[in-house]
Amino acid sequence: MSAAPTDDIQERYLRKAIAEINELGDQLLAVGDELHVPVLGSGHPLADVFLLKWAPQPSEIHEGVAFFGRSGQALLKSLQRLGVDPLAVYGTNCLKFGTELPDEAMDWLRRELHIVQPKLLVVMGEPTVGFVNALEFPLSDRLDPARGGELQRFTPTVEALVTPDIDASLDEQGAKTAFWNAFKPLGRWWAELPPY
Repeated sequence: MSAAPTDDIQERYLRKAIAEINELGDQLLAVGDELHVPVLGSGHPLADVFLLKWAPQPSEIHEGVAFFGRSGQALLKSLQRLGVDPLAVYGTNCLKFGTELPDEAMDWLRRELHIVQPKLLVVMGEPTVGFVNALEFPLSDRLDPARGGELQRFTPTVEALVTPDIDASLDEQGAKTAFWNAFKPLGRWWAELPPY
């Protein structure tokens, strides 16, 4: 019996990831109510790059989608400027409702990380770094928030890049520059990523 072609295997992984992300979304919707609507992750379910920030902003809550609005537009422009394919990116928030306790949200993020299996985790802001460190993700190293803008080992298969919080970086030029300087290594990392 011959082995399945690589494309067929990739297609199976993709279908499985889509089903698991949809199941997670359904479970989050079931936990919510009319006043507490979850903000779901968005992007490719098997993305190379996993963008993570602390909590949803009002525009995200209104639409129910992570990185909808100003932060999403700023990141899209930044990804394009760095030559990173936005179709190879997935983005989400640590807090899915913005009102739950961090301990209540950890399992959801663990599941998203297991489903997406990114190669790079972009961790935005110190509260997000603390949340990721508290996950106790299998085989993970603690991320150092003081090492913003440089690649760090997260797990044997995932690197991490710490940046300032994108939502707090949009209104003041110095904050924008600090975010951009910490985010720029993503472009170099992307350019060195081996082709499939």
